Amino acid sequence: MNESKIVETALYLTFRLDEELFALDVSQVREILDLIPITKVPQSADYMRGVINVRGSVIPVVDLKLKFGMHRTEPSKDTRIVVMEIDTDRETTIIGAMADSVHDVIELEPAQIENAPTIGSRLHTEFIKGIGKRNDRFIIVIDIDRVFSSEELSSANHPEAMAEAMEAQAAA
Repeated sequence: MNESKIVETALYLTFRLDEELFALDVSQVREILDLIPITKVPQSADYMRGVINVRGSVIPVVDLKLKFGMHRTEPSKDTRIVVMEIDTDRETTIIGAMADSVHDVIELEPAQIENAPTIGSRLHTEFIKGIGKRNDRFIIVIDIDRVFSSEELSSANHPEAMAEAMEAQAAA
């Protein structure tokens, strides 16, 4: 489990994966997109859905539900792509993550966030900053910087493979 205690009030973007409500520090969110066509990159991890073109930049898109051991995200009218910045020890990576729906930006104080339980969580607890409580609802506050390893981000960020996939889509 991530033992770093949240000590400051912060803003979080809330989004849904299945029936669970998750939150991500809003400072890491670049933008929220409606679902757009995703180009599959051959020989990528199952949770790697492909790449999208955002104003001329190739952005890898992941399915957080698959990464977290849930079933594949099925597109709906509410499905969104949350474009975020992930910091590793080496660099900042821009990545899109599919969400079943995006909700609000909320403010959580440290007193509203408890440590994640070590039993019964579907996520590996090292990804969880804590469990927020708001209006009798639980919100899983994730540490997106710890969800992906440096190696996973590096393999997701091969510009050559992504550019080839985008060119193939444009030619089709």
